[in-house]
Amino acid sequence: MNQVCEIAQLGAKVLRQVSETVASVDSPETRRIIEDMKSTLAKSEGVGLAAPQISRPVRIIIVASRPTVRYPKAPLMDPTVMINPSFEPLSPVKEKDWEGCLSIPGVRALVPRFKVIKVSYTDEDGNFIEHIFEDFIARVFQHEADHLEGKVYLDSIESSVDIISESEYFKLFTRNN
Repeated sequence: MNQVCEIAQLGAKVLRQVSETVASVDSPETRRIIEDMKSTLAKSEGVGLAAPQISRPVRIIIVASRPTVRYPKAPLMDPTVMINPSFEPLSPVKEKDWEGCLSIPGVRALVPRFKVIKVSYTDEDGNFIEHIFEDFIARVFQHEADHLEGKVYLDSIESSVDIISESEYFKLFTRNN
């Protein structure tokens, strides 16, 4: 039975753990984690989710970019399960843009991320996949991949002045768009 899980909040120890490698894509435990992640993400306003956010410290993320209240201009991408993901930058160019996190509600920050990355992972059918992600999708991937390393997006900001409340972010977004 799929369940919508509680999302671990900043301060939860699981968000600061390095996640374990998934040994078997087909194990009942892995399948259960994936289904719970899908259900939890679908009920959220998020565009991605990492297993540690549902208190499971294993190397699984889902990137599911779609326009939401939190990200109205997000491009549409089918939810993509990525097991044991990794990436390499294809350019040293980083861009700062706004991020938020389901584990840190009410806060946004400007975070520098690589603009173009090559991503490798195993999909939920056990296939090895490589993709090139750019811009927003690359940002979401890097944000979720950080969770697997025990990091949150606030660890990557350049200055505390780059942190604002979500209510101020929406005021800024409304004025500038």
